[in-house]
Amino acid sequence: MFKKLDEVVQRHSDLLELLGQPEVLADPKKMMEYNKALTNISEIVERYNEYKNASENYEYSREAIKNEKDPDMREMLQEEMKELEELMPEYERNLKLLLLPKDENDDKNVIVEIRGGAGGDEAALFAGNLFRMYCRYAERRKWKYEIMGQQEVGVGGMKEVVFMIMGQGAYSRLKFESGVHRVQRVPETESSGRIHTSTATVAVMPEVDEVKDVVINPGDLKIDVYRSGGAGGQHVNTTDSAVRITHLPTGVIVQCQDERSQIKNREKAMKHLAAKLYEAEAEKRRSSIASDRKLQVGTGDRSEKIRTYNYPQGRITDHRIKHTSHQMEAFMDGDIDEMIDALITFNQAEMLSSTEA
Repeated sequence: MFKKLDEVVQRHSDLLELLGQPEVLADPKKMMEYNKALTNISEIVERYNEYKNASENYEYSREAIKNEKDPDMREMLQEEMKELEELMPEYERNLKLLLLPKDENDDKNVIVEIRGGAGGDEAALFAGNLFRMYCRYAERRKWKYEIMGQQEVGVGGMKEVVFMIMGQGAYSRLKFESGVHRVQRVPETESSGRIHTSTATVAVMPEVDEVKDVVINPGDLKIDVYRSGGAGGQHVNTTDSAVRITHLPTGVIVQCQDERSQIKNREKAMKHLAAKLYEAEAEKRRSSIASDRKLQVGTGDRSEKIRTYNYPQGRITDHRIKHTSHQMEAFMDGDIDEMIDALITFNQAEMLSSTEA
């Protein structure tokens, strides 16, 4: 670990030197590249310096106590050593966490798909509840969101909604939300008060660069245009502005009719398609190298039941980490950071244990 840390410190020093060179100052692209690299490792260097200072203070106190005659001074040095002994393991753990490999997609925007599953109208209502929950979460974090496509149903729910959340670190916070979400509650239409169980499926994908991250051959696409309207159309158009794109090799179909412009609908649909193709490849990689990792599998396996929302008991339980919240109203209003933090911490612990094994 310390060899890696020394290499990071050297890289930090090299980058500072590079950023001061005239040819780099004259090149905005290199400036951006080096500044981003510096930002990515600055916290590691800062924490490593704290660790080294604590280690040096401990050694100083250990040597000083050998020759110290004054009882009060000896007691003070012993207390200082005890405090540092308690701090050092935490410093080391934090450094190990900072050295864990970063997900290259963590800083990206996300495309979220929510679909009503088993349960008919109640499943569609629940899908609408989840959509609102994630939108409120985005608002709490000062992120923006934009609907890419939706199919509403008459009861006020959503058969399907696709939307993008734009904000720094959106993928890092939401990537573990993919999977089957289950709700247990009494539907408004249920006169006998019987509890129903319904499901909705959530898929979270990083926004990708169609050129850099995934290659799409135009010859592999079948593009249909049609008139938007009916369920899912925010407005009925008199022109063929809605777009449906089929990726022939994989059979993946995306569509967008949320904009009045066919060009804008096509752009959104292509973003959605690129994200789905990228995620499909990423899912294959995860399955082959991390089949024993609950959360890594959880980010891709959309058939996995990950969470239950039990309304009568006011309880939300994530089954992967056995974490439960009893703040149903606040949770459904987007206050989900506690659950997300627990998922991230659990995943970090798994990664640490796998690196130490």
